Amino acid sequence: MRALIWLIGIFALAVGLAMAAGFNDGYVLVVLPPWRAQLSLNLLIVLLLLGFLLAYAVLRLISRTMGLPRRVVQWRERRRREKAGRALREALRTLFEGRFSQALKFASNAFSSGESPAMAALVAARAAHAMRDDTRYRIWIGHAADSGEEARVARLMTEAELAVEGRRFEEAAERLEMLKLAGHRHIAALRLALRVASALERWDEALRLTRQLHKHKALSDEQAAPLIRRAHVERLKELAADRAALAAYWLEIPADELQDRRLVERAMPLLAAAGEGPAARRTLERLLDEEWDSGLARLYAHCGDGEGDPVACLAKGEGWLKRQPRDAGLLFSLGRLCMGAQLWGKAQSYLEASLSLAPTIDTHLALASLLEQLERPEEAQRHYRAAAVRVAG
Repeated sequence: MRALIWLIGIFALAVGLAMAAGFNDGYVLVVLPPWRAQLSLNLLIVLLLLGFLLAYAVLRLISRTMGLPRRVVQWRERRRREKAGRALREALRTLFEGRFSQALKFASNAFSSGESPAMAALVAARAAHAMRDDTRYRIWIGHAADSGEEARVARLMTEAELAVEGRRFEEAAERLEMLKLAGHRHIAALRLALRVASALERWDEALRLTRQLHKHKALSDEQAAPLIRRAHVERLKELAADRAALAAYWLEIPADELQDRRLVERAMPLLAAAGEGPAARRTLERLLDEEWDSGLARLYAHCGDGEGDPVACLAKGEGWLKRQPRDAGLLFSLGRLCMGAQLWGKAQSYLEASLSLAPTIDTHLALASLLEQLERPEEAQRHYRAAAVRVAG
């Protein structure tokens, strides 16, 4: 339909021009002594148009002929870039396929052709690292560094990632610090920094990074919980020799992180060993009031140690006993708390009840210690031997 419309339009234009020319009876007189020529005005117009078109065609031909060398150079450059781009794409494909020697070869060709030299050098560096060729890896990373700021972030991330793979954590930390100073703190860099901090046992930094990644939804609750737990436990171990610092650190842990029962379970022995078991009393009571846990109930015994109040703890524990009368962990804690309050008879009753329900090593040892205080060494020795048998078993 469009072609038909154009055809009709062209015929209409031709008819219009023919009719206009029919009404034009002018002429042009050209005098060039001793010659003179008389031409129709319509013919002159046609000759001028044809002359213009002929001159334009000649000039175009001359221009294209003179520009031929430049177009040949452009064509060769385009072919070279297409070849280099194809080599870089092949390098990436073979790298992802795990054909590292081929990837190194293609990346080297792309680099030599000058097509994205920084990216080609990084691909070659990754391939060389995968081949455990440290010499060529260093050479190609050097080529990437020589490319200037074009791929600085990509180079530093590559160096950090490959250093982590090679367990060169100090080198990785240095590269990540350079990224941090340049203001690059994206998710991938934070993940690498977390791995490095954990490997270098920088637990405060690991905790901060885990919280940051969790805040940005880069770690789920299930992923973040064990990382936070480990960081807290390792930090508590580092502070074990400083009782005041240990207690202060425990009190600084956010309440939502103290909802992790496994964290509390692993932290309580550390606090108890430093004489700071009472610092966790409120946390343990809150967790046990929310949901009963026999393992945590057994740890409640530490809340009466040292500067704790065994009588108050005993009152709280006996309140739980009404709901959990046959819980071996709670009975053990009540026995230990009675020992702290010097209620020897009740202590023995609770410990023996716990032993009858779940004969554990710590219950045997607690009962042996109680019997020694009551000057009943033969019975105490029997429990010591029973504990030793369980240890051997």
